[in-house]
Amino acid sequence: MRDLAGSIESVEQLATVWRVMVLDRDPHADVRDLPGIAVRWADCRFAFWNCVTLTEHGTTAGLAKQRLNEVAEIMRSKEHPGFLWVFEDLLDDEARAGLGDTAERAGLVHAFAGTGMAGDLLPLPEPTHPELTFLRVTTDDQLRAFADINSRAYGFPLEDGRDGLGRSSLWKTRVYAYLGVRGDGTPVSCAATVEADGRLFVLLVATDPAWERRGYGEAVTRKALYEGGRATGLTRATLHATAAGAPVYPRIGFEANSPMRFFALAES
Repeated sequence: MRDLAGSIESVEQLATVWRVMVLDRDPHADVRDLPGIAVRWADCRFAFWNCVTLTEHGTTAGLAKQRLNEVAEIMRSKEHPGFLWVFEDLLDDEARAGLGDTAERAGLVHAFAGTGMAGDLLPLPEPTHPELTFLRVTTDDQLRAFADINSRAYGFPLEDGRDGLGRSSLWKTRVYAYLGVRGDGTPVSCAATVEADGRLFVLLVATDPAWERRGYGEAVTRKALYEGGRATGLTRATLHATAAGAPVYPRIGFEANSPMRFFALAES
């Protein structure tokens, strides 16, 4: 029998944090909790703000088929693309084994893999990096730099990231968003934390591809955790990592607890 606590925590954190982020982007966004499905869809160019996830645990193969067809219809009704997030341990063994085929029949394609992580790791020591200073995002220019690093890291056009974050006041006030800046003033990495139901959630960690493998992503993530933890007093942190980013977080104290798969609509 799987221990579902980590997966349940992970999907609940997604639903909680994305509600805030999507409504910050558009107060009239599609934010609904349907039977077995959470919709958090800003319908903007930044694909990560266009999200649907399955929320039931113990989902059978038959129910998975129904839910994926419902999700595909929701996604087809939108102007901009986004992702279905599936926390695999919420499916029963049969549904999990057949997930790829079930998704394909619904008109969905696998986009990339990820992992939910959590840890009782705060407070952290104040971080340093010999090549970086850390700058909290408080201005429009800094927020644009934060968005641009994410766009470059994930292969999006710069305007996509700016469309997701550029209008936000939340990100300059209630989110502990930090840039890692080299000595010449170039922002090269970024990470953010935000309070969510008694936890500190880490999001939008990225490093400019031109500056990878120097420890910049880990350093700025530690900074966002340090400052968020110091401000809130929280001790537990959660995140959703891509496969590429996952190796960084155990070094900070996170433990993987929830394998994930991301799906997009198949091209018609």
